Amino acid sequence: MRVALFLTCVNDTLYPDTGRAVVRLLTRLGVDVDFPAAQTCCGQAHYNTGYRHEAEPLARHFAEVFREYEAIVTPSGSCGAMVRELYPRMGERARAEGRGGALAATVAPVVPKTYELTEFLVDVLGVTDVGAYYPHTVTYHPTCHGLRALGLGDRPLKLLRAVKGLELVELPGAEECCGFGGTFAVKNADVSAAMGTDKVRNAESTGAEVLCAADNSCLMHIGGTMSRLRVGMRPVHIAEILASTEEGAAV
Repeated sequence: MRVALFLTCVNDTLYPDTGRAVVRLLTRLGVDVDFPAAQTCCGQAHYNTGYRHEAEPLARHFAEVFREYEAIVTPSGSCGAMVRELYPRMGERARAEGRGGALAATVAPVVPKTYELTEFLVDVLGVTDVGAYYPHTVTYHPTCHGLRALGLGDRPLKLLRAVKGLELVELPGAEECCGFGGTFAVKNADVSAAMGTDKVRNAESTGAEVLCAADNSCLMHIGGTMSRLRVGMRPVHIAEILASTEEGAAV
């Protein structure tokens, strides 16, 4: 199966190891992974800040870059939700404004074949045991877009439970937002910081070594809060856990 890795801006700029982990993981599972170098921002930051029209060229470009692939895999629930949930909405809104159906037609082919990583593993490849080894105590934070927009449900938990050596502990208040929310963290900094503190204190109460999630943007916010509160945990993207093996750990 030939798939494209949609890395996203945050991962490309700040967390490239997550992208490398996705490639290692999918390659280990027999998937042929391409990284289209022409990919850019999906437009989520623009759209969520109210610049809907400015996001449209980015949506068109995304569709052009990824159109020919069998599947598009991203280690980001929020960017995955942008494509799956908001691209169709953008197209319909353009039509309603009398600008025709061109945008809707352009994005339509890529919408159903865009998957968040854990969706792709469980629903498309049909696997939960990916041969991972991670000898640590882990708690899982379901990020808002993955939980509410994509409906990831227990897919990430199924994958984590199958990891050899991993002890999974439940996170109190797991479904509460961590407070990031993109520009929300800038516009409402005090509220965002308070929500982040609540999330970190709940994570700390589990005694876990690691808090994992499927979105590095949320992990960036949580990790920053952990650092300021001097909490002895670390944030790790789920892709990096699933890509880990006993051979890699030995090295």
